Amino acid sequence: MKKYLLIGFIGLIAGNIQAQINPELKGIITQSFGYFPKVKEVEAGVKTAQEKLKLTSLSKTPDISFNSSYNFIMPKISFPINGNEIQFAPVHNLATSFGSTYTLYDFGRLKSGIEKSKTDILISKDNVEILKNQLANQVAVVYYSIIYLKQAISIQDSVVAYFKSNKQLAENKFKNGEGIKLDVLNLESNIDAEENKKIELKNLLEKQLILLEYTSGKNTIRNNDFDFTLNDFNADSLMNIIKQNNPEFSLSKNKILLSNNELNLIKINNKPKISLNAATGIRNGYMPKVNNLRFNYIAGVSISVPIYGFGKTNQQLQVQKSVIKQNELSEQSLEATYNKDIKQIIIDIQSNQEKLKHIESQIISAKSAQEITTSRYKNGVATYLEIIAAALNTQKASLSKIQNEYQLCLSQIEFSKLMGYRFWLR
Repeated sequence: MKKYLLIGFIGLIAGNIQAQINPELKGIITQSFGYFPKVKEVEAGVKTAQEKLKLTSLSKTPDISFNSSYNFIMPKISFPINGNEIQFAPVHNLATSFGSTYTLYDFGRLKSGIEKSKTDILISKDNVEILKNQLANQVAVVYYSIIYLKQAISIQDSVVAYFKSNKQLAENKFKNGEGIKLDVLNLESNIDAEENKKIELKNLLEKQLILLEYTSGKNTIRNNDFDFTLNDFNADSLMNIIKQNNPEFSLSKNKILLSNNELNLIKINNKPKISLNAATGIRNGYMPKVNNLRFNYIAGVSISVPIYGFGKTNQQLQVQKSVIKQNELSEQSLEATYNKDIKQIIIDIQSNQEKLKHIESQIISAKSAQEITTSRYKNGVATYLEIIAAALNTQKASLSKIQNEYQLCLSQIEFSKLMGYRFWLR
């Protein structure tokens, strides 16, 4: 069986990864990233976070506005002086202006807001990498499930063919008076049973092909080998690499960073805010000719100082500190879970590797026993029960081999997922 070197752990630990991947699987995984709708949805989240950063950054620019108003004021504000009526305010009050407000100093609000938006982008990118890691894992599992089912069907075909050849032999013996009808019927029953097993396997294969098409758009594969292999590795050297490479750990760290960003924003809520204000336009209402429109302008500085919020800010600080603590505990929990999972996966890998060392000799012995039993049956020494037993032993050994190869392959795929190793890029 042709082998592709998937991960070189010596290179992995040294930081210089040398790896290859089955080109077909690599192509299917790459295609799934552009095909599966959920990937596009999560990638759109990155674009949204980037747009929010632009929006936050625009807060440092001044706000320019146009205002126009009309007010009808009654009763008329006037007063008689020396027999003349002096009007102090127009009945028809008109005003039009262009104004601008610019935050001169916000005591770090804008800077903290930008840092929070940047962290939001990092979290969005982490979510994309996590989804790709999960999708690549799922596609690889489906891919090798298809290979397993194809090989299992092939074994069923060989068993059915073996039973059919011996059924023909039993029929000939029966016709020649050397055998009994019961042998033929029993072999026919076993053929039907194995055909039903084949139908179940084909049904499972069709479902896996549908799942492959759902995730990647492809519904066929050419490969027939379990070619996902790993080099030897040292379990004690892997946890730090997982923390560096796995996007879930990156997400956990960025969540802590984001909660600290939000804490900083809350702390600034009690700080003043200094702004520049300016406006120019035309309006009426100026003495002595209050109805005439005149050019006017204003300019000034304003300061907004929070005085007392009845403990709301302090309570927000306490809540946010609890959020930070929760995120830190979540990171510790994540590390403990991964530490457990990686050790279990390594045990699975080593167990399947040990089993495979002994299975090959079992298959050779079972096939040899099957050939001897077939010869003895032809010579009238063995019975049909021995034929069936020999065939089933060979089938059991062959299935055991591909099951262990399949389980070893799945364990190695899961190992790569836990490591955060992007094998489809190699």
